[in-house]
Amino acid sequence: MENKPKPNYYWSILAMKCPRCRRGPMFKDRNPYTNLKLSHIFDMHDNCPVCNQKYDLEQGFWYGTGYVSYALAVAVSVATFVAWLVLIGISADDNRIFWWLGSNTVLLVLLQPWLMRLSRVIYIRFFVKYDDNYEHTKPKEFD
Repeated sequence: MENKPKPNYYWSILAMKCPRCRRGPMFKDRNPYTNLKLSHIFDMHDNCPVCNQKYDLEQGFWYGTGYVSYALAVAVSVATFVAWLVLIGISADDNRIFWWLGSNTVLLVLLQPWLMRLSRVIYIRFFVKYDDNYEHTKPKEFD
């Protein structure tokens, strides 16, 4: 019996792979920026091409990703604020805080397609766990 190495948890999140097998892609396009139509950012496979795990677990399942997306945006904002504070500094005597606000806003707008996809990848991992034996077991059904 061939032993396949277990895919890395964090790499499978960043590569946007299936939570059950960590091998199959969740999205039809790997890059959210290749198709500039916003209506195609979430073009996902119905099931994982590798393990057949259903991605849309129930009606309205993806509404919870708003909370994850919000947390990711806050994390990015805190990280940019700390970096700005360390590298440039904040002062009451000039407008440096407003420059940070503007640059943070531009950064969040540019990162939004990627953050929205990442929030789906993280959210589904709350409900579907990795299965070492995914080739011989049935995928989880939630309907």
